[in-house]
Amino acid sequence: MTQVFNWPSLLSAGLGGLRLNPDEFWAMTPYEFQLLIGHTRTFAPLNRRRLTELVEKYPDQTEEGKND
Repeated sequence: MTQVFNWPSLLSAGLGGLRLNPDEFWAMTPYEFQLLIGHTRTFAPLNRRRLTELVEKYPDQTEEGKND
């Protein structure tokens, strides 16, 4: 599933509402930003099984050994 970001709203909230400077805004992870604006939904920690699933689904290299 592809995540779609509403950049105008995010920039408005970060730079306008929270008064972050651009360097602070762009240095944050999406999760850090969500916490800052009050979206505190928590996620289970990444475990070995889930990591393996993600590696299999999104490999770093193709079968030919070339980077995607």
